[in-house]
Amino acid sequence: MASLREIKDHISSVRSTLKITSAMKLVASAKLRKAQQAVEGMRPYTEALSKMLERVVCPVATGEGQESPVATNTVTAIVAVASNSSLCGAFNINVIHKVEETVSQLKAAGQTVEVISVGRKMAEAMRKAGFPSDDYSDLVGHNSFDKSASFAQTLIDAFNSGKYGRVLLIYNHFVSTASQKVAVEQYLPFGTSAELASSPQAGLTAPPTSGGPLPLHPRADMASGEDTHSAYILEPSRDEILKTLLPQVMRLRIHTVLLDSIAAEHAARTIAMQTASDNAEDLLGELSLEYNKGRQQKITAEILDLVGGAQQ
Repeated sequence: MASLREIKDHISSVRSTLKITSAMKLVASAKLRKAQQAVEGMRPYTEALSKMLERVVCPVATGEGQESPVATNTVTAIVAVASNSSLCGAFNINVIHKVEETVSQLKAAGQTVEVISVGRKMAEAMRKAGFPSDDYSDLVGHNSFDKSASFAQTLIDAFNSGKYGRVLLIYNHFVSTASQKVAVEQYLPFGTSAELASSPQAGLTAPPTSGGPLPLHPRADMASGEDTHSAYILEPSRDEILKTLLPQVMRLRIHTVLLDSIAAEHAARTIAMQTASDNAEDLLGELSLEYNKGRQQKITAEILDLVGGAQQ
């Protein structure tokens, strides 16, 4: 049995830790409210715009039986988003495991894979796995639309130049404070929600939202200027809409994904710190009980010694 001094020191240590976890929970909760407002304000606009453009500019969405173009390049880029710090439960490990699983499946399908890590924790894990990349930790540390747009433009340029045949996004999707799910989405080239859900490519699932990424290259039937859906009057031409609006939507999509991941991170950290604080409270109760029992036993033993000495 530990001595009273050891138990007392342990109680003091747990109390100090409890102060830290409680403070971290408050900070994470404050950041979560701000991040949640940002992503909830951005998400409906992104979804509505993506769905509208999917119906207007993509004949696949109108049910006309058109097939999406198939990329000949077998290089798949995975944009993997995690956090810069730990103490957020299984937030990082879940998305890291999903990236590793997707990489294995894509390689088994004969594709070449390149991982673009966003967040220090993801970069460290992927570096050990043999996928070093540039430092994009600032995108989740101090995010802004300009930074997101610049990063999106880098992906767009790489896709347009033929460096990548496909770009996937893997990140934690914010559902609620108590729930974050790992999402795997196709960013480039364009695919409707139905296409993604039935995609034969390993590791690819449908997006968690109704909206999705849009194409950068107009197909021949789009560029011809022929309307494929009579409910819409396009002004200016379809080709002009594609050239002007779609790159903006692609940049907005990346920004929304990063906001989504940041909100999920703060939610995961809030829950983790709440759990740690609850555990610390329980441990304090057990230690206090043990300390009081030990102290009572010590006092009783001293009284017995005094009584025995008096009788002699």
